[in-house]
Amino acid sequence: MLLEPIQRAKLDETDDTLFYDAPRFVTHVDDGFIQQLTDLYRQRLTPGTRIFDLMSSWVSHLPEEMTFEHVEGHGLNADELAKNRRLDHYFVQNLNQTQLLPLPDQSFDAVVNTVSVQYLQKPEAVFAEVYRLLKPGGIAIFSFSNRMFYQKAIQAWRDGSEAQRVELVKRYFQAIPGFGHVEAIAHPSTLPAFMQLFGMGSGDPFYAVLAQRL
Repeated sequence: MLLEPIQRAKLDETDDTLFYDAPRFVTHVDDGFIQQLTDLYRQRLTPGTRIFDLMSSWVSHLPEEMTFEHVEGHGLNADELAKNRRLDHYFVQNLNQTQLLPLPDQSFDAVVNTVSVQYLQKPEAVFAEVYRLLKPGGIAIFSFSNRMFYQKAIQAWRDGSEAQRVELVKRYFQAIPGFGHVEAIAHPSTLPAFMQLFGMGSGDPFYAVLAQRL
């Protein structure tokens, strides 16, 4: 078993749709994180392709200069999704209640997920859906930092170190036959190096785990 039942538990076990009922038009990570994520998308995504933004909100952080054939959005708050100008279509669904997504097999070139993987109580089922939706050769990019709604993150995430969280997401991919090499990117600080040298603190850490469907 990938996770024990206790590792899937949340401090707040009430319906997630209630928690996300009110829109939050904020970014949950700092500008350094967002820049690194946008740069990663610029490097790994291809213009003119089909993108699925899983667990999205009012902004997708896709490069402004890149256009895509279609960007599908999913999330828990319709008001946030409606404001996201990069989405061509969106739908609302609670993945902790229903993992099967209402989308055709092999219909996307890329699936992206930003600072949300920590809330999945049945990650193996969701990652199986990610695999199903990807075209052969398609890429999945899951990014995260050290921020979270603590009461809504699963215990395995809350109790883990940042390095252990990276390994956990790698295991999510590795649990699904058909994903190729799993790549991890870890930048403990998102501040430029010269600012760190002057003792100016550290920005939000940036982590991403990527894998391609074979």
